[in-house]
Amino acid sequence: MNKGRLTFIGLGLFDEKDISLKGLNEIKNCDKVYAEFYTAKLTGANISKIEKTIGKHVEILSREETERGDKILKSAKDKHVGFLTCGDPMTATTHIDLRLRAANMRIKTRVIHGSSIVTAVPGLLGLQNYKFGRTTTIAYPEKDYFPTSPYQIIKENKEIGLHTLVLLDIQADKERYMTANEGMKLLLKMEEKHGEDLFNEDSVICVVARAGSPKPIVVADTIKNLIDRDFNPPFHTLVIPGKLHFIEIEALKTLAQLPAQQIRKLQKL
Repeated sequence: MNKGRLTFIGLGLFDEKDISLKGLNEIKNCDKVYAEFYTAKLTGANISKIEKTIGKHVEILSREETERGDKILKSAKDKHVGFLTCGDPMTATTHIDLRLRAANMRIKTRVIHGSSIVTAVPGLLGLQNYKFGRTTTIAYPEKDYFPTSPYQIIKENKEIGLHTLVLLDIQADKERYMTANEGMKLLLKMEEKHGEDLFNEDSVICVVARAGSPKPIVVADTIKNLIDRDFNPPFHTLVIPGKLHFIEIEALKTLAQLPAQQIRKLQKL
């Protein structure tokens, strides 16, 4: 067994104050601290604020460095290494792969969880977490590449009455973060391409902007009524509702300002 240790530490969703006391105490005992911010970033904090809070220098890794993992794993052979990520560290496949590689090298690992978009968005909307199906991500089209797999995932979820959490593309190296507006437009383009009447401009959709911040935007309405609204800075997330329980409808009315006209439609379903 190697003498080192690798601890994955979630920073939460918005700023440097989101880190748990457990995570903070662990970092203070680390010999080396790395972080990646290509899967997400704290929009309410910069690296200086993070370093001031944790009292340690943080080496930020690029996407390529994180995926290779050699720098982290080499350090963790004989040092106590902390690896910081936004949200919860185990919601990204890359981080799970890194942990497995560390385990195969007989490096001790530990996970200190952070708040996650996967639970924060349903909670803000008042939707029941266990009624969500597979999560999907809308990616930016590139030249002739227009991935429409989100459409099929939403379809599969709706067929069994489940909601769909729709994450939006992040290209941190380009400072490009997909807006809810762009996401809705791409969903309508997917409908045009597949034509299975999954949704249209009159379909109800939910938008959450800046989950974890002091004043997140939480709204539910038709695509038509939301597609041109300004939701301000990132990050934005969409939810496509499945079959709603009457308590969930009440929650969307109270917490997400779902208009009365849409409430009546949903109650008839």
